[in-house]
Amino acid sequence: MTGAAAAGLLAGCSDAGGGRDSAAAEREAAKRAEAALRERTSAASRALVGQYDAVLAMHPALRDRLAPLRDQAAQHGTALASAPAAGPNPTATRAPGVSTVPADADDALKQLADAERRTSDAQLAAVAAAPPELARLLASVAASGAGHAYLLGGGA
Repeated sequence: MTGAAAAGLLAGCSDAGGGRDSAAAEREAAKRAEAALRERTSAASRALVGQYDAVLAMHPALRDRLAPLRDQAAQHGTALASAPAAGPNPTATRAPGVSTVPADADDALKQLADAERRTSDAQLAAVAAAPPELARLLASVAASGAGHAYLLGGGA
């Protein structure tokens, strides 16, 4: 009887340890998922900064209008990143997906407004998969991006 009781006790301890391991594994998986979500959304903001840079290089006369919006997009990328950047991010100056900037400034602004809207929509869609604190940040960043699109003339 004593051996059976000891075996049951050991089995109970082993199950309890498995529960802790399972909870720890779930927490670790959640951390990895959040880090991946932060990287995706941060990368989208960095790509947007690259698009601003491309438009500014082609149309320097737009600097006064675009610089504050570009700076906010850069701040969004930093805020969404998993860890603070040690220095300038080399991908922040590249514009993936933007092969050319229209020669017409109005067309360039429309293209930039579309990029803001796409980025904002993607960040808003990511809210559903985010933990509460990150979801609030993503919602705020998405709202800011929608405002940028409007200010760039791409509203409605």
